[in-house]
Amino acid sequence: MASSYISNALQINFDSILSIQDNDDMVNMFRALEATGLRGFLGCSSVFYEQKLEQFFDTAIIQDGDIPCAVSGKYVAISASRFAGVFNLPTDGLIDLSEVPNNLVLKARTLFSRLAISVKAGSFDVVTHERFLMMTAIHFGVKINWSTILFEVLKEMVDRTTK
Repeated sequence: MASSYISNALQINFDSILSIQDNDDMVNMFRALEATGLRGFLGCSSVFYEQKLEQFFDTAIIQDGDIPCAVSGKYVAISASRFAGVFNLPTDGLIDLSEVPNNLVLKARTLFSRLAISVKAGSFDVVTHERFLMMTAIHFGVKINWSTILFEVLKEMVDRTTK
């Protein structure tokens, strides 16, 4: 089970991307992403402890909004505030990407359609609406409460009722 989370992990080598010299638009988008404070979260080390990760997902539950679990025989409770603090994630801003202002969404449609972001049905390149809103918010510097958004993603991963 843990290996599926590892293979789907989103890790970014920021140094490599920021050193690209022939694509200013992509570099600028990642600079904006870096400015949100996500570099430390998405740019994490690629070393995983698969057995510990399996223990986490085997024992983790959602209880009163927190995620208690046991790893290596130790009880741990991950709260939203602890999660934000450990990863130093921003706690101000939008918690629902559907609240990105419509005028920015319209500007982004025009901008992104000119910048080779393609959408083909059934294609690997399909950009979901939620990802489009996220790219719009990042590009235009909309404050996003990454702490809440990412903690909710973790809770969805832990929630056994949705599997």
